Amino acid sequence: MPHRPRAFKQVDVFTAHPLLGNPLAVVLDAQGLSDAQMQAFARWTNLSETTFVLPPTAPGADYRVRIFTTTRELPFAGHPTLGTCHAWLEAGGVAQGEEIVQECGVGLVRVRRRHGRLAFACPPLLRSGAPTDDVLDHACRALGINREAVAAAQWVDNGAGWLALRLRDRQAVLELAPNVAQLEDLAVGVFAPWDEARDGTEAQFEVRAFIPGDGMAEDPVTGSLNAGIAQWLYREGLAPERYVVSQGTALGRAGRVHVMREGEHVWLGGDVVTCIDGAVVV
Repeated sequence: MPHRPRAFKQVDVFTAHPLLGNPLAVVLDAQGLSDAQMQAFARWTNLSETTFVLPPTAPGADYRVRIFTTTRELPFAGHPTLGTCHAWLEAGGVAQGEEIVQECGVGLVRVRRRHGRLAFACPPLLRSGAPTDDVLDHACRALGINREAVAAAQWVDNGAGWLALRLRDRQAVLELAPNVAQLEDLAVGVFAPWDEARDGTEAQFEVRAFIPGDGMAEDPVTGSLNAGIAQWLYREGLAPERYVVSQGTALGRAGRVHVMREGEHVWLGGDVVTCIDGAVVV
């Protein structure tokens, strides 16, 4: 199939200010592209994720999205969900109902605008519970910390494979200097609560996300990880009904993830801004 220009946007997710969030490349007209072409383009962008928008195949879906890292396809990811929805709406997409329904590898994901921001309904966890001692020891060695530094650890896998470690304070999270290659195939998120007296009230938790073998060893702001952590925190009564996460601080970013619980549902949202709007030849 000959190469042709396709509508394209590059957006910044989880920020209202360009260049301070997590960038996402969105190919809005991906029909006809092969898996190999999608993967090659995602590798070329060298961003944590690149998405490709296609006509829906599931009843009730408004569009279908395929999500690629530089090395593989993901069934779900959070910042690509919000960023793709923003790009689709900005390009003239119109939802069938009050909510936007995205079709992706984990099924249908509901997206809506809440308090001026897009937010998605967090999908159920595919894996939860505590890791084995061997897995936790492996993660701690790669992060360069002792087991005693970890207050708790849980699988929070909703499609991206996350293991989450809760540390005791924000500074311990920010001071991490991991050897990400040692993680091998283990994606690890680390978080801790903010101390209001020391850290302020702009956010309630600090998060970092480490992804071995990908274009970026540390993800600037991570929707899927925060969605999984939120379900853990709410299950154990460790978070208020609404809270804000700070992520990207160690990378010079200022990502803000807005989390809220409504009944049985957890919603995760954030601001999105468009930085590049045009066409790309794939």
